[in-house]
Amino acid sequence: MHIVTGKNIYDNILKASVVTIGNFDGVHRGHAEIFAHLRQRSIDRGFPSVVVTFEPHPLKILAPDSAPSLITTFAQKTALVAESGMDYLVVVPFSKEFSRVSATDFVRGILCTSLGMRHIIIGHDYAFGRNREGNFNTLESLGGQNGFTLEDLPPIGENGVVFSSSLVRSAVADGDMESATRILGRYYQICGTVVHGREIGQTLGFPTANIATSNELLPSDGVYAVMVKIDDQWVKGACSIGINPTFGANTRTIEVFLLDYSSQIYDHEITVHFVQRLRSVQRFSDAVALKNAISQDVANTRSILEKMNTTNMKLNNRAESSAH
Repeated sequence: MHIVTGKNIYDNILKASVVTIGNFDGVHRGHAEIFAHLRQRSIDRGFPSVVVTFEPHPLKILAPDSAPSLITTFAQKTALVAESGMDYLVVVPFSKEFSRVSATDFVRGILCTSLGMRHIIIGHDYAFGRNREGNFNTLESLGGQNGFTLEDLPPIGENGVVFSSSLVRSAVADGDMESATRILGRYYQICGTVVHGREIGQTLGFPTANIATSNELLPSDGVYAVMVKIDDQWVKGACSIGINPTFGANTRTIEVFLLDYSSQIYDHEITVHFVQRLRSVQRFSDAVALKNAISQDVANTRSILEKMNTTNMKLNNRAESSAH
């Protein structure tokens, strides 16, 4: 997949293309359906497929106080779009200045002139451009003037639930990893570096890997059964997110106890895939009670993960390896 960004987005990149446009945070099943439709139109018409997105997320610039925690890092999103079989990813640098560009100027200047757009597919109710003035009606009018056709896909979902990034965020924030998995089509994942922590787990006989991550969206505080990718190896684990109230900690941490794994991994990049929430964070009366709880967490984790087959996990190796 070719990635175009910066001032290069104003070059005459393509003579003809089929295009979709959006933020695509999380690249969930709804987005995947749009990309599959785009890919088929690309094949049918013999033109390259182009995904146009914005970086940073527009709300990070226009309303930072209300901007959502993003489901994927930009690198993760890029890798997932590539996995969808797209030919081009055009990344529009978003700024306050760019936010003042009208929808008409954006369509004519970038989509038509730079990308040679002959056909565009948009998701249900998508709007873009200055004051979100660009919509289906705008595109339909401009298509007649500029020689492109248009498709507006209906809502994509199942069982009466429309897939959306906001639903994923809500599920992850609630620790409802099963719902997040259904919408994403894969387990929710964070990537990070293993760093030194307080080593409380070591003293309890359960040494943990402390994770520093650039992922914005974390599951709610609690203990989770996870699958961890380390140096191309799958390892089962139990992950704790939150403070450690038993030992009076006040800093939120992400710690993973790796089952049946003893190699030194400080400074390694790892990916944690959240399978199921086990319990909330609790304050225990003493270290012995905490150790007993961790032992039960490990037993529950084994029971959950032994039922899985990692070849059927819908995990994305390229997204992991590119996401740090």
